[in-house]
This record gives sequence, structure tokens and C-alpha cells, in this order.
Amino acid sequence: MGRGKIEIKRIENSSNRQVTYSKRRNGIIKKAKEITVLCDAQVSLVIFASSGKMHEYCSPSTTLIDILDRYHKQSGKSRLWDAKHENLSNEIDRIKKENDNMQIELRHLKGEDITSLHHQELMVIEEALDNGLASVRDKMMEYYNMKKTNDEILEDMNKRLRFFWQQQEMAMEENVREMENPYHQQRVRDYNSQMPFAFRVQPIQPNLQERM
Repeated sequence: MGRGKIEIKRIENSSNRQVTYSKRRNGIIKKAKEITVLCDAQVSLVIFASSGKMHEYCSPSTTLIDILDRYHKQSGKSRLWDAKHENLSNEIDRIKKENDNMQIELRHLKGEDITSLHHQELMVIEEALDNGLASVRDKMMEYYNMKKTNDEILEDMNKRLRFFWQQQEMAMEENVREMENPYHQQRVRDYNSQMPFAFRVQPIQPNLQERM
């Protein structure tokens, strides 16, 4: 009794669908290997599951890129990646050319490789050097003015500190002179005479026990 015919439609049950996918995927890959060996054919097989996982097989004697190249040649269709590759290649060429031109300009500015330049080209280089030199001088002048301003601020702060210190010294000298003034000393004696005896400063008396 033969197997019943299976209706080809999407399997709704996810478990059954996954089992069927695994069995048929393995069967297709097995057939691809067999036709490679039996018929000396070049086969490339790429399978994507619904989950996004990829499975592939390629004949040992070739690569996927080689097979795609042969497919494009046989079918006459343009490569899918040609447009993007061409844009990238053009961008790389543009950047290389721009870099080469900048290297040449840099050598010219340094005075190298200028023997073959025309008078007009030399004038352009001279103007560029003059502009660059003017910019450098402006920047140097900016730094000089900034340093000069900082020096003036520091000098002003130094003068203020010296003036403050002189005022402090003068105040201290004035206090010392006032303390040494006989009138001031008399006022101190009068102040002590008005204080209670217990709060007056008593002279230090020798220790009586040391005499014994």
C-alpha cells in the first residue's frame, strides 16, 4: 500500500511545520550532494527558515560567488550588487584623487616640485603663503595681547598686595609706638588701680618651699 498524497499547503501547526522543514531540508541537501558526486555538477543551495536561520550547501569544487557569476553571465541579468559596488568604487577613487591633490599642494607650499609650475600657479601659491603667514601673525598677536593683559592684571594684584602689607606694617608700628608712649603706660596704671585687688596682675612670688 503506497503513501497517501499530501496536499501542498502551509502547515498550520508550528510543531509539525518545524519537523517537516527539518526533514525536507535535510533531504534537499542530501540530493544536492548526490547530484554533485554522481553528475559532476556544481550546485549551490541556500535555505532560510521562517525563523531567519540560514542553511547552505555548495559543491566542493566551486563557491557561491562563482556560481552567481556564472548565473549572471548565462541569464544576461546584471549583478544585484553592481550599482552599490560602482558607487563605492567611484567614492574611493574620488577620495584618492583628492588626497593626491592635497599632497601635491602641500609639497608646493613647502617649496618642493615647483620647477614645472607656471607663473600664474606660482602666484597662487605665493598668495596662499601670504594669507597663511598673515593668519599666523594675527594668532601670535592675539596670544601676545592676551599675555600682556594677564601680566597687567598680575602686576595690579601685586601692587594691591604690597599696599595692603604696607598698611598692616604701619598699623603694627603705630600700635607699638602707642604701647611705648608714657601717657599710654600711665593710663594702664590708672586702669589697674581702679580694678579690684583680686583681678590685678600680681608679681610672681618665689616659692617659699624652695627657700627652706
